[in-house]
Amino acid sequence: MKKHLKFLTVAIVIVFSIEFLLRAAFGFCDTVLFKESKNYEYIVQPNQVRHRFGRHVAYNSHSMRSEEIDSAAIKILCFGDSVINGGVLTDQDSLATTLLSTEVSQAFDKNVQFLNISAGSWGPDNCFAYLKENGNFSAKLILLFVNSHDAYDNMTFEKVVDVHRNYPSHQHLSAIYELWNRYLYPRLMKFTKDDNSSTDGLGINKKKKMSQFNPGFRNFIAYSKRQAIPLMVYLHAGKDELQQGSYNEQGQEIIKLLKNTNIPVLKDLNLGLEASDFRDGIHLNEKGQKNITGNIFNALKDRQFDFLVDRQKF
Repeated sequence: MKKHLKFLTVAIVIVFSIEFLLRAAFGFCDTVLFKESKNYEYIVQPNQVRHRFGRHVAYNSHSMRSEEIDSAAIKILCFGDSVINGGVLTDQDSLATTLLSTEVSQAFDKNVQFLNISAGSWGPDNCFAYLKENGNFSAKLILLFVNSHDAYDNMTFEKVVDVHRNYPSHQHLSAIYELWNRYLYPRLMKFTKDDNSSTDGLGINKKKKMSQFNPGFRNFIAYSKRQAIPLMVYLHAGKDELQQGSYNEQGQEIIKLLKNTNIPVLKDLNLGLEASDFRDGIHLNEKGQKNITGNIFNALKDRQFDFLVDRQKF
């Protein structure tokens, strides 16, 4: 009896030690939470501060991955998906939008905020639906970050929150269970015949039909002209496109549309993008985020926008 009790005590201590380690060292049970949206499918819940895998992750009251909006600042809206969002593997201070807020403010001697409005697998239609619902926050410029796959990545409103493991609305009660449910079990299923799900390449189980060119592009273009707010598009190449040395057919369609509508597009494939900028096939590491920062900074300097140039230091 004493032997069994000793074994049980040791087992309990081990389990609690693992649970504590997962929470304290890796941030399990402190993940980013989401909520559903009738207009843009889903979005991160507002007012969150998380510490996950050694990174600081924060969202303001408007579900932006940015500090709270400064009413006195020049605001630049940055819309996009998980690439510009950075995810939990990118620290808040390493995001291109955070770096740009600091560097542009210092260089132009003005208070400038780059507001990060993004979520994993969002397309231009999701982004525009957010803009339509929430307004432009008196922005002076809109930056739309896209990839080639966004050409036909249309909203389906298939339920994602609390269906896909990476889009929970509440925390797991156990760090050990979260480790198993979100990370170990999915990887195990890749080696079995049980994993027949169809994913979009960014981790969301969505079957998106390539039925029509994403309407969000033209909606942003029309809105920009109607509201007299400049629009710039940042076209991010995937690692496969970098290896091929050109954007794929869908990327070329995006480029053609923007050229025909006189919308400036920054193509990072031509702006120093390197294989070492990637953390996987599409997402960027800290070096890649710095590459975005430099490309946007140079574009702002070259274009001499009226809201920046009157007191610039160049």
